[in-house]
Amino acid sequence: MTAPSAPSRIAVVTGASSGIGAATARQLAAAGYRVVLTARRKDRIEALAEEINAAGHEAAAYALDVTDRAAVDEFATAFKTIGVLVNNAGGALGADPIATGDPADWRQMYETNVIGTLNITQALLPALTASGDGTVVVLSSTAGHGTYEGGGGYVAAKHAEHVLAETLRLEIVGTPVRVIEVAPGMVRTDEFALTRFGGDTDKAAKVYEGVAAPLTADDVADTITWAITRPSHVNIDLLVVRPRAQASNTKVHREL
Repeated sequence: MTAPSAPSRIAVVTGASSGIGAATARQLAAAGYRVVLTARRKDRIEALAEEINAAGHEAAAYALDVTDRAAVDEFATAFKTIGVLVNNAGGALGADPIATGDPADWRQMYETNVIGTLNITQALLPALTASGDGTVVVLSSTAGHGTYEGGGGYVAAKHAEHVLAETLRLEIVGTPVRVIEVAPGMVRTDEFALTRFGGDTDKAAKVYEGVAAPLTADDVADTITWAITRPSHVNIDLLVVRPRAQASNTKVHREL
C-alpha cells in the first residue's frame, strides 16, 4: 500500500452515512487519509467522524446533498487541494418493469447517481488537479454494464454513471488525476435493498435468499481502498467485483 503524500491526504467520501460509504471512510482513514464524510444524514456522519477520530485517525463531517448544486459549490470552496473523491452517493428505487415504472423514481435515481456525481466531481476537480496527484472514484455497479428485468431505471442511471467515468478519463488524460470505476455486484448492506423496496423487509430479504456469501460493504471498501492506494502512475480503469456465487446480474447460485 502506498502512503498518501501530504498534498493528497484529504479524501472526500459522498454517501458516507452507511454501507459502502461508511466502510470506505473507515478504511481510507486507516490508510492515512484525512477523510471528509458527506451525506444528508448529519447525525450519522458526525457519529462516524467521532468513531474514526477516537480510533486515532482523522475525520470531519459535512452535511451535504450532492444533488443541490449550490450547496456542493459552497462545500468545494473549503478546499484548495484534495487527493481523493469517492463518488459513492446513489441508490436504487423500485423493481418495476419499464411498462409500469414510476418516472419519479427514475428521475430521483438519475439525479442522485448521475447528476450528484457530476456536481461534486465538477466542483472538486480543480482541487484534485491542484494536488498534483488526484483520484476520482466512481462507484457504479454491475448494473452499469448489463441489463436485467425489473431494473430499467437503476440500470439506466448506472450506465450513465459508467459513461461519465469513462468519458472523464478521456477528457482529462495528461492531467495528474486518475479516474477509477469500481462496479460491485451483489452486496448485502443494511439499507440498499430495503430502500429499493420501500422498506418491505420480505422483498429485501429475497434478494439475498439462499446466497451463502454476498459481498459486504467492507469487501467493496477494501477493493476501493486498494485501487486508490496503487502507485500514482497505476490507474485501475474498471474493477468489477462480485461474490463467487454470482456469475452475472441474472445468474446467481442459491442454496434453497
